[in-house]
Amino acid sequence: MHTINTLTIKNSVLCLIDHQPWVAFPINSITPEHLTNNVLGLAKTAKGLDVPTILTTINAKSGPLKDPLLQGLSGLWPDVEPIDRSNTNAWSDPAFVEAVKETGRKKLVMAGLWTEVCLAQTAISAIADGYEVFFVSDASGGLSPEAHERACQRMIQAGAVPMSWFAVAAEWTPDNTAPEYQKMYPITLAHGGGVQWAVEYILANLPQETA
Repeated sequence: MHTINTLTIKNSVLCLIDHQPWVAFPINSITPEHLTNNVLGLAKTAKGLDVPTILTTINAKSGPLKDPLLQGLSGLWPDVEPIDRSNTNAWSDPAFVEAVKETGRKKLVMAGLWTEVCLAQTAISAIADGYEVFFVSDASGGLSPEAHERACQRMIQAGAVPMSWFAVAAEWTPDNTAPEYQKMYPITLAHGGGVQWAVEYILANLPQETA
């Protein structure tokens, strides 16, 4: 069995799967406010730390109406065209697999809609091909709380590691004396919930020229 190192996501790729308005409409495992907040917090962290990020959509243009990425995501990568598919399993799309391979990395951090369909199928297929998968459960959503939870259990049984978006951010910036750590301050202030108070405290005690 493939052994996963659960202690680090260093040198990973972020895969954001199908965070689109129409796809998000029936989500009931997480509130729209929390889903949007967590996805954007995760995406902004990856962008700020130069983590390779792959964006995907499903039927974004092939249906009767367009269904683009959430504006908050497309605004972060305005010049990137998401990989659009018709198959719920992104790993079945050669363009997606090739985009992953081009990064040269074997650790995938994934979040997606719906948890029980596109995310689970993609994660399990990637694991079967020898990749380490860490899925961000609070930046993903299912049709019901039970559907989301069963999908998470299924991915865990297949070897994937569950994480929260802030846990991912913390592991990407573990050294609080490193320059990249300070890049998290504005992201945490905007998306960190109660953690923003800790950041406000830190900033209030930094020398003015540093803050």
